[in-house]
Amino acid sequence: MKKLQLSALVYLIFFFMSTTPGKAAGIAKISYTVSFPEAQAHYVDVEMNITGLAQPSLEVKMPVWAPGSYLVREFAKNIEGFSVSANGKPVSAPKINKNTWRIATAGLKSVTVKYKVYAFELSVRTSFIDVSHAFLSTTGIFLFPKGMLSQPSTITIKPYKDWTKVSTSLETVKGDVFTRTAPNYDILYDSPLEIGTQDIFTFDAAGVHYEVAMYGGGNYDKERLKVDMAKVIEAETVVFGENPNKHYTFIVHNKQRNGGGLEHLSSTVLGASRDQYNNDRGYHGFLGLVAHEHFHLWNVKRLRPIALGPFDYDNENYTTNLWIAEGFTAYYQNIALRYAGLSTPEGFLGDMAGDINTVENQPGAKVQPLSESSFDAWIKSYRPNENSFNTGISYYDKGAVVGMLLDLEIINGSNGKYSLNDVMRYMYNTYYKTKKRGYTDAEFKAGFEKFAGKNLNEFYARYINGLAPINYNRYLGYAGYKLTDELAPANEPTLGVFTNQRNIITTVVRDGAGWVDGLNVGDQITHIDDTPVTDLAAVIKGKKVGDKIVVTVSRDAQAFKIPVTLKRNDNVKYIITELPNATPQQLAVRKKWLKL
Repeated sequence: MKKLQLSALVYLIFFFMSTTPGKAAGIAKISYTVSFPEAQAHYVDVEMNITGLAQPSLEVKMPVWAPGSYLVREFAKNIEGFSVSANGKPVSAPKINKNTWRIATAGLKSVTVKYKVYAFELSVRTSFIDVSHAFLSTTGIFLFPKGMLSQPSTITIKPYKDWTKVSTSLETVKGDVFTRTAPNYDILYDSPLEIGTQDIFTFDAAGVHYEVAMYGGGNYDKERLKVDMAKVIEAETVVFGENPNKHYTFIVHNKQRNGGGLEHLSSTVLGASRDQYNNDRGYHGFLGLVAHEHFHLWNVKRLRPIALGPFDYDNENYTTNLWIAEGFTAYYQNIALRYAGLSTPEGFLGDMAGDINTVENQPGAKVQPLSESSFDAWIKSYRPNENSFNTGISYYDKGAVVGMLLDLEIINGSNGKYSLNDVMRYMYNTYYKTKKRGYTDAEFKAGFEKFAGKNLNEFYARYINGLAPINYNRYLGYAGYKLTDELAPANEPTLGVFTNQRNIITTVVRDGAGWVDGLNVGDQITHIDDTPVTDLAAVIKGKKVGDKIVVTVSRDAQAFKIPVTLKRNDNVKYIITELPNATPQQLAVRKKWLKL
């Protein structure tokens, strides 16, 4: 046995010596230069240099999607002028599919790839360039060599005219703000860049240095934001017990009307309305967005479903757990503000009642299970149509509600010893830090059960994988609360449609009056009972439930008279109210839940 082991060892040493990277196999070195000679026309020029090649051909690819935004966006559609050269001569590089070029590299040690990218969609997930700034969402900018996702790269930025600043989580090279490095492509694709003259302010929180880059102006108060954003960050850090970053970057795009966010490992991009900061509702909304996207640095970027990493950048990455990854994050965006003292108990309960109302007033909640909503994000959530309201439910909204239910179940079941925070911390430590992998459905379910002290098969069957009506009062009752529907006494008639300002129908509500009697999306309502309609809502409000009316619509430039019987508006408007004479146990659960 010893001789056999020695022989094997000698063979392995010889094998590794004969395939030393950089010799027979080769280690490629990859660098990019980005410049903006036509910023006014929304283009970035990219030069990609690859050296250390030792293979007959090399494929370079553009990702088709951006992690965190579950839609194939076909970023290669924005590439123009693709060419490859070596030693000053052109190299054959045919395009072999929608996002891949095959470069003939036989006998070549290095190649230079050049291309332009058109960027004129300012969102948190897509790139935008004009003379005022460049926002580079890196999955849509940088090609990667097939089989080399683990390779490092450097990015040299040649700024346009008076651009002086770069905001990103990528590290500098020798302190040069215009030269950045990424240890691998997962990090590069998780690190957007804001380049221009953005307003930057910084602060420290939870032992981490934070940079906030504001583009587009706005009525924000930097000193107030420093204090309140730090409170949110520190409250969220307590949930997991650590903040794993050394530095973190917020990129904020302020427009007249804007919203949304996209999480990254050590940064995030936020969309905000520039004049929202000096009113309570707008400011609360912005802090909620901060709380949501920042919470993702743990939940989904590190503690993640097993399908979400390592990423396949060519295809969809399916998971049934976005209700945890996104829905729980939506729940924590509300409760983190409560933890931070930036929301009152009543304000938090109002936020949760809003989520409940969204779920309960959407017919699709009775059609699509929560786990299916997650799995079908690629074809439904990010591709809504006029009937989506009737056929689906958001894993954000219902996931947030389910997060609340489980939090209350765990607090009550453990007599106040544990909460959902303990589950999140346990799963983070177990799967991200110890096992260094994502979790499965069954593993997260086991995590819930560990702290709830009970089997959750029925809960999953009813609320995650099924369509059972949610028994809100059971769970709210643990904390001495109940739901009250302020619209319960009402008997208002409804046509069962949504319309725009021109009275054109945009949605027909499942099983509503318009649905039953044949009104269509795209119909323009012109008359009710032969009376011209200017204020449709006022006309319907003047009717009664059960009234039979004749709706005249313009459909494909033709007039149709459609008899419709008005139905009762069954929408709910829940508020969360206190139960009378709450027990000591209910008050203890409430105290734990709301950090009273």
